Amino acid sequence: MRENRLRTLWRENKAAVNGWLAVPNSFSAEVMAHQGWDSLTIDMQHGVIDYAAMVTMLQAISTTPTVPVVRVPWLEPGIIMKSLDAGAYAVICPMVNTREDAQKLVAYTHYAPRGTRSFGPVRASLYGGPDYPQHANDTIVAFAMIETAQALDNLDDILSVEGLDAVYIGPSDLSLALGCKPDFDNPEPKAAQAIEHILARAQAHGVVAGVHNGAPEVAKARAAKGFRFVTVGSDARLMAAGSQQIMKVMRG
Repeated sequence: MRENRLRTLWRENKAAVNGWLAVPNSFSAEVMAHQGWDSLTIDMQHGVIDYAAMVTMLQAISTTPTVPVVRVPWLEPGIIMKSLDAGAYAVICPMVNTREDAQKLVAYTHYAPRGTRSFGPVRASLYGGPDYPQHANDTIVAFAMIETAQALDNLDDILSVEGLDAVYIGPSDLSLALGCKPDFDNPEPKAAQAIEHILARAQAHGVVAGVHNGAPEVAKARAAKGFRFVTVGSDARLMAAGSQQIMKVMRG
């Protein structure tokens, strides 16, 4: 089965640099994939992407070594299993608030006897290889998003769920949940302390911690602290930023 380079990087104690895709287009996904990202996340929660577009974007990413990741809209078995069957090598699930939520996520992403994932790797076996069924449970990565006050209260219970590979922090939602203004890179002290706490508890449980960032300098600093999955920007933001740079010169 094709390796999951996220797991390879983590075994080497290296941080994966993750890009973000919000635009529902296979060509833009292909362009992004050829820029050297360790992984690219197709955002079905807040990106304007439906299932059919997601499949073509996974196909585009597979022209490169970049690991295909999908953020699903919610903790719902149908879309999680369909995303894996389409060839996603990792799933990021939003709003995991309790131990039971984390147990469901693990179950939905693993075949029996370790889980309840239904068998039908229609495209996954083309991407992963003919031995996909035998190795999927040990290859696919399950991320639980920690982004609410309830999740913070239940953090150790969530992190202790067997089979949960990683947690992913959404700084904006986490900030809002704690009564702070939403900010990727400069959260208010209460939210900043929560981010540090999540990282420390994840490390204590042997679970990978990931976080969303706006600027590469912030992502590098967080990787130095121990985050092993750092997202920087998105296709939409990169297009906007590049256009703004050009127009600043032209209108200067």
